[in-house]
Amino acid sequence: MHKNNKATRTLLPLALASAVAMSISQTALAEIVLYDQNDMTFSTDGYFNTFYVNSDIDRAGEQFDRDQSRVKMGFLPNYIGFNFGKQVGDLKLGGRSSFWVTINDSDTNGTATAIDVRQFYGTAAGAEWGEVLFGKDFGLFARSNILLDEMLTGYGQVSDTLGLVDFGGVSFGNIGTGYPYPFPTSQITYRSPVMNGLRIAAGIMDPVDTTDDASSALDKAYQEAPRFETEITYQFDLGGTQFYTWVNGMQQSSDNTDSTVEEVDSKGVGYGVQAKMGNLSLTASGFQAEGINPFYTNNAGEAQLREVDSDGYLLQGSYRFGKNRVALSYGKTKDDGNGLGTAADYETRGIALFHDVNDNLKLVAELNQVEIEGKDTDAFDEETRTFAIGAALSF
Repeated sequence: MHKNNKATRTLLPLALASAVAMSISQTALAEIVLYDQNDMTFSTDGYFNTFYVNSDIDRAGEQFDRDQSRVKMGFLPNYIGFNFGKQVGDLKLGGRSSFWVTINDSDTNGTATAIDVRQFYGTAAGAEWGEVLFGKDFGLFARSNILLDEMLTGYGQVSDTLGLVDFGGVSFGNIGTGYPYPFPTSQITYRSPVMNGLRIAAGIMDPVDTTDDASSALDKAYQEAPRFETEITYQFDLGGTQFYTWVNGMQQSSDNTDSTVEEVDSKGVGYGVQAKMGNLSLTASGFQAEGINPFYTNNAGEAQLREVDSDGYLLQGSYRFGKNRVALSYGKTKDDGNGLGTAADYETRGIALFHDVNDNLKLVAELNQVEIEGKDTDAFDEETRTFAIGAALSF
């Protein structure tokens, strides 16, 4: 057994405090312009959400079986963001900083509400050649998989095995049951202009250690090259239907100063399509990976990864009628052992009702069921059903 178990129970929730924070910042929110003079702009945007949640937990061994009620935030954290822009000749300069917070303090540390910076980057762009982003932002691998999740502003799964039911941060949404989370990281990324619906992004990311030897203090993991990630998107209309398609990927090699520790070559590909026909929206996405944590792409917690496989898919549909939208979701990830240190399948089913009170305020009701099935042991088997009802306010 690798050191994944302890890292999963303690550091996985910490990593998820950022989970999916990226997506709300890229949705069509009406930012508030604070300054707009002399070709310079400064604006702010924000998101607030809270849910009443009840989870019925059924785990192997029965000692953890219980009904647990919570008042906490959902899949997206609460955040406030600030945006800067300045036109200098043909060059458009920009920047963004966003601050993410939890709303649940600690039983042991009192008012320990976390404040974290998920984005802190600058951009330089030209209409003819595209844009360069430099700083901290979310990754490209699995990016559109999560951005176009139909349940994004809902609650999602909270596996107790993964430490999420009692966690003070976000829920898991569909992370680990359809896609890994593209963790924020320092990067230099180029994006092309949109060319007849086609756009290409490619970047180098700060690499992560995947070859630590937990039994030794006399070795050091290292990477001779940075992590490389890319995403290609293409949008078009056909027969009155709007299509958005994508493929993304990553590659990284990690070595170790101890020659007895094997090199880990990590690589993955994500893909998907979303089709919108009037009030109906259908989304299908998936990923395949080797040597990658199936929950998040930066290997938070430094689990000792191996060149084993994981793959997953997410199937969703939603229909809007008036101010209401109903969404259905099914996702599954199969992992050969990099998540819990033992092979397991992770599966989530969900249904949600979203009601728009107005352009800024949304009410949400959701039912979710997550299942974990161990392949080599039943020690991690779990079935947790969750009901969540809450409100989300954005500006």
